[in-house]
Amino acid sequence: MAILIVYTISFAIFIFYSVTNFAFSDFYKRLDLRRNLAAERFLNGDQAINDRSLNYVESLDNQQDYFIALDAQGRVVKNDGFDMNLWKQVDQEGPVNFKDKNTFFSTKKYQKEGSTYIIGVSAENYFYTHHLIYLRNLLFISLVLGVLFVVVVSLLVKRSFLKPINAIIQEVENIGSENLHLRLSETKDNGVLNKLSRTFNRMLRRIETSFETQKNFISNASHELNTPLTSIIGIADLALSKERTIEEYQKAMTKIIDAAENLEKKTSALLLLARTGYENNSLNFKPVRIDQIIMDADLTVKAINEHFRVKTDFTMLPDDSIRLKVNGSAALLQLAITNLISNACKYSPNHMAYVALGAVEGSVLIFIKDEGIGIPAQELDHIYDPYFRGSNTTNYSGYGIGLPLARNIVLMHDGQITVTSELGSGTTVRIEIPTLKMF
Repeated sequence: MAILIVYTISFAIFIFYSVTNFAFSDFYKRLDLRRNLAAERFLNGDQAINDRSLNYVESLDNQQDYFIALDAQGRVVKNDGFDMNLWKQVDQEGPVNFKDKNTFFSTKKYQKEGSTYIIGVSAENYFYTHHLIYLRNLLFISLVLGVLFVVVVSLLVKRSFLKPINAIIQEVENIGSENLHLRLSETKDNGVLNKLSRTFNRMLRRIETSFETQKNFISNASHELNTPLTSIIGIADLALSKERTIEEYQKAMTKIIDAAENLEKKTSALLLLARTGYENNSLNFKPVRIDQIIMDADLTVKAINEHFRVKTDFTMLPDDSIRLKVNGSAALLQLAITNLISNACKYSPNHMAYVALGAVEGSVLIFIKDEGIGIPAQELDHIYDPYFRGSNTTNYSGYGIGLPLARNIVLMHDGQITVTSELGSGTTVRIEIPTLKMF
């Protein structure tokens, strides 16, 4: 706003200065013409030629001719109407133009027959006394109105520009550790502020994942690790409470080893789940193809259990393979999909999982479906809690980290995971991950 105001003022001053200089220069040229005509009349006495010349020259306001004769010492010996108070402004060696108040003068030294004369013409510049004043007032009013316009428009633009920023600030201030699920409002445009909101939301997803991981690690570590430790201590105390046979000691040691292995598995699973929450800080993501990851996950699942079967549907694949590329970690994505497919096979009576891959504008979609035992409706809100297992899974082995692990990995890739299930009919997992942006 300050720069624009300074520019406007400078522009107005430049216009007024340029027009004033042009008015002065043009008026002095007209005075010089009349001075030369006056010199012809005074020096040559050709009044007829002078009168004919004046017919083609417009008259000026209050025009006066001056004739001054000088002696050899440069003293005035004859003055025909010239105000001697202005004599010091007359150049006695050559032509000179000057003004006194609103009157403009043009004088020049002439020589004839050994005599010296100063001949001049004066007139009032009507353009200077009237039009320039009008121009000055007009520029001043325009300048004041222009400055007011600039100030008002700048304030309006500032307010309209800061309004969405203030809205973002307000939304960010409302987000704390207790409500990290909140997100900033986003629109479909690609403006800078909307990109800022998307960046904040991605950061909030990572922070939420880290917080959830930390909270789950703390809350579950004490419970999940305490159970096998208590078992180990109890078995050892019981074995040492009295003398026992070698067979009894061997049975006790076997139970301790089983409990320790169970503890080691739970510790590894818990650390794996925790690591995925923080892994995003150190991983360098790169372009990977989702179809290749699904095929690798298929092979991995079948290697884990030879009874597991996977039916893959690639009929929805796009023609352009670039739409199947995402920016991420192939190892983590394969780990997540492998866990989900393994769960689908494990909880299905026929050990069959159905996997479909497709693409929409800006995202790749993965569907993993089974026809297994399903999840009770009242328990769907807890499926992402580490070590949570459905009430109908007592006959199935597992640690309850497959879905939380997969969810962490999907969130790290700015994706979304949705689980729908019907008890006794099966479960469907839908994964959506943004594809690689091509510029």
